[in-house]
Amino acid sequence: MSDIDRLVDLQKAADTEHATLRGLDGEEHREQWERWRTAAETVQAAITEAAGDGNRYELEAKVKKAARHPEPSEG
Repeated sequence: MSDIDRLVDLQKAADTEHATLRGLDGEEHREQWERWRTAAETVQAAITEAAGDGNRYELEAKVKKAARHPEPSEG
């Protein structure tokens, strides 16, 4: 698995946790919000590390685009 694939997988996981917030309230919402926040922090830290001295903004945009709008597979 390439580094970008790992980052895309982390972003998809964070997006899934965020989507799960819909329709929740009270304690369930708070607990799910914490799960989403943790997943979002994980992907942000991984992007920062992977960017190194490069452009973190461009890498984050590339990861989010690949996670949320994947290219159709050929075949």
